[in-house]
Amino acid sequence: MRQLYPLKFKPIFKEKIWGGQQIRTKLGMDFGSLPNCGEAWLISGYGNELTVVENGFLTGNNINELVEVYMGELVGDRIFDTYGSEFPLLIKIIDANDWLSLQVHPDDELSAKMQINGGKTEMWYVLEAEKGAELISGFNRNTDKDEYLEKLNNNQLKEILNFETVSRGDVFFIPSGRVHALGPGVLLAEIQQTSDATFRIYDWDRMDASGMTRELHTEAALRALDFEVKSSYKTKYEPGTNQTVRLIDCPYFTSRLVEMNKPVVKNFKELDSFVIYLLAEGNCSLNYSGGKIDLKPGEAVLVPALIDNVGLHPAKKSKLLEIFIA
Repeated sequence: MRQLYPLKFKPIFKEKIWGGQQIRTKLGMDFGSLPNCGEAWLISGYGNELTVVENGFLTGNNINELVEVYMGELVGDRIFDTYGSEFPLLIKIIDANDWLSLQVHPDDELSAKMQINGGKTEMWYVLEAEKGAELISGFNRNTDKDEYLEKLNNNQLKEILNFETVSRGDVFFIPSGRVHALGPGVLLAEIQQTSDATFRIYDWDRMDASGMTRELHTEAALRALDFEVKSSYKTKYEPGTNQTVRLIDCPYFTSRLVEMNKPVVKNFKELDSFVIYLLAEGNCSLNYSGGKIDLKPGEAVLVPALIDNVGLHPAKKSKLLEIFIA
């Protein structure tokens, strides 16, 4: 069997009622004849939405086929033992040209009870944000089911939601159970569990092209919601040039930010996990023993677990998200 190598995948593009044009205009990705593109799924092993390799001798193979064949060599032995042949993370770019629905995701336990496709914890890294762009994360004060339902039924939910003004480089962790929504003018990278379980709470009284409203999931959302208020919802981190900075550690993924203006060598010998690099800013190449892969902003590459070392070579000051399962 020929040796594994860092893999790039052909994105899956999704039209959304709230989607825009930035995935094409800012990131240079061609989403074809779609009138808009709300999401680009860069790496996906979810359901039938499987991304396919577009470089090297494995071109044309989907990601779950590769996990099934290469097992721990691709994802890491302990990860294969836990997740089997379904790739455990879903990596997306999201372009919000309008408000996304106000929503919440279930955890693994509730998903199992409801016999749906698994819990969903995620994080956002803001790639671009228009001045004054906002998102919703969590509640702005202590509340409970009774008040929440009263506000929802009286169209006053905004009064208890936490609105955040966002800028490039902002990070938000969205654990299962946290109410959230993205606002217009935000382009971001999303790292999440391999799941599409979403309970829609409110959709801004919006209608689709057929004059229909989208389905709401009021009862399911009530089962999933965590009403605990947090003192801060934005992830705080201290950026540092030519350093790897901690962003998020959770049971489902770990993320770091690598900001650099000179080459950096990475050693994964003790990690026992695949590593994904997603270029947030700049231009960069990933060098390995068999060659190199060039990355543009918004592109991702999957480094198999059997590869111990890679070199990151920025053409100019660059920022990379580094994602793995610790």
